[in-house]
Amino acid sequence: MNELIAADALVTGDGSPAGPGWVELAGGRVTGAGTGIPPRPPDRRGAVVVPGFVDVHCHGGGGASFGADADSSARAAAFHAAHGTTTVLASLVTLSPPDLLEAVRGLAPLVDDGVLAGVHLEGPWLAASRCGAHDPALLRDPDPGELGPLLDTGTVAMVTLAPELAGGLDAIARVAAAGAVAAVGHTAAGYDLTRRALDAGARAGTHLFNAMGSLHHRDPGPVAALLGDPRAVVELITDGVHVHPALWEIVGRTAPGRVAAVTDAMAAAGMPDGDFRLGDLAVRVTGGVARLDGGTIAGSTATADALFRNLVAADPGPREEALARAVAWTSTTPAGLLGLDDVGHLRPGARADVVLLDDALRIETVLRAGTVVR
Repeated sequence: MNELIAADALVTGDGSPAGPGWVELAGGRVTGAGTGIPPRPPDRRGAVVVPGFVDVHCHGGGGASFGADADSSARAAAFHAAHGTTTVLASLVTLSPPDLLEAVRGLAPLVDDGVLAGVHLEGPWLAASRCGAHDPALLRDPDPGELGPLLDTGTVAMVTLAPELAGGLDAIARVAAAGAVAAVGHTAAGYDLTRRALDAGARAGTHLFNAMGSLHHRDPGPVAALLGDPRAVVELITDGVHVHPALWEIVGRTAPGRVAAVTDAMAAAGMPDGDFRLGDLAVRVTGGVARLDGGTIAGSTATADALFRNLVAADPGPREEALARAVAWTSTTPAGLLGLDDVGHLRPGARADVVLLDDALRIETVLRAGTVVR
């Protein structure tokens, strides 16, 4: 049975500004979309209707973490789905070789079932000097004997590496050859080496600005290399904690169509302040900000709908255009990074992932493949 959703402000993800419109669903797919008055009385109506959010960097939420425990991973995915994230990568922090392989294999059934879009390995091949909330004792150089079996699972969709490590550039090339996204992150690499990493096949920058060298007029570093290369999509944590909002607009203007807003959420997302764990590390959340004992920020407590609201609120342009830009960052661009052509937009044939928001951009209804999940 067809379902018709009307919107005071519809954003389909094609780059057009938001405006009155409608979208029709059937069989878990989008069957039609248009502007203006819907062709018949709608079954649902939203003040703002957008594609489901796509988060390529998420460690957990709702008190649960992604990892070997399938039940915990499923809870984390369900928590974020209720906040509009209908496509998510399960990000893993640095683990020992056997624990990392166990975690990837533990997530495989959820990938096979479509609950997850894949696994993101954020570590263990990171720079000790830029380790952030990763256990420095477990960091190591990329080893083909370890990387190969992980890629062979078929569930790894993204890998963050520091290209300056021994074998780093070769590992990037191998990740890219396997069809996964190689991302530069947690790195002490400079401008030139980051360019070499992009030439080797890297196509993303993990949480731009965070855990990498700062932009400097005589030492531009990885930030300038990633922003300046049209091949690279840059992640940006738009929670208002990791990166000042003044930089969001600068990044957007510098890298149009190449910015993916990510939560980098950990288990504490959606939970009261308190003590949590990120991998093997203890994390304390105070005022909604997660930090290690030494003060290092340890992921975020954000959800994708919060990122969306933040982006629209910080955008200096007209609201109709701000909504469209926020959809590009939270849905269309990250979907494109993963090579997914049936999510991140509301064109006919797309999976029926739809988020209905009120005027304040708060979640009212979330549909994933046409099924209500909230």
